[in-house]
Amino acid sequence: MKKTLLKTVFIVMGVLLIGGTSSCTSKSENASTQNALSSQQNEADIIDENPLTNLIKGNERFVSGKLVHIHQDSLRVKELTEGQHPRVVVICCSDSRVTPEIVFDQGLGDIFTIRTAGNVMSDYEEGSIEYAVEHTGAKLVVVLGHTSCGAIKAMLDTKEGETVPGHIASIVDALKAETEEKEALEKGGEALPYNAVKANVEHGVKQLCNSKPILSEMHEEGKIKIVGAIYHIEDGKVEFLDI
Repeated sequence: MKKTLLKTVFIVMGVLLIGGTSSCTSKSENASTQNALSSQQNEADIIDENPLTNLIKGNERFVSGKLVHIHQDSLRVKELTEGQHPRVVVICCSDSRVTPEIVFDQGLGDIFTIRTAGNVMSDYEEGSIEYAVEHTGAKLVVVLGHTSCGAIKAMLDTKEGETVPGHIASIVDALKAETEEKEALEKGGEALPYNAVKANVEHGVKQLCNSKPILSEMHEEGKIKIVGAIYHIEDGKVEFLDI
């Protein structure tokens, strides 16, 4: 009698466990489906059609601490195996405190990033930008400087006739040769550190707008937009300049 009762109990428990597991699996699958649908819906709400507006909104999220971390999952990794189509090219400083994908709250495949100390550009960088706008379809090019830039500080601290060690000298020399920087240096004043950063960004924007034959033509034909901006490391805000 006891054996029969125990057997019955085990059978009932087995049925309940199987049913419970099935129910949990079903709930888990439904939750995953809901999350996927919600993610797609949120993506449509988050991504602005205008790439510049999209960056501005992303930086606002970064500053306010309301990050959405879009395009930062395994699904995005899989999507990008088909190719890349970034909407924006960002040329910025190599400074570890200035990471475009983070300060603009973007993800994998969203920004074609080019980084050099002091965002100094030569043929290599211009060629990379040409590739981005011609072959990946990016429509916006942002030259992004930042406050407390080490390269700018090195330039300001290097007096006439002084030499800078190693290859850093080439960066300082490139900055000193910029017409906009010369004007900022002549003006001087307490605002010089900021004005020197701004002058460098202005130079970068003009350099790309006049880069023949590809970038200048695409800019003149309205196929791409080239803008300048400054990232403020003090508060995380990106200031877009009217150049």
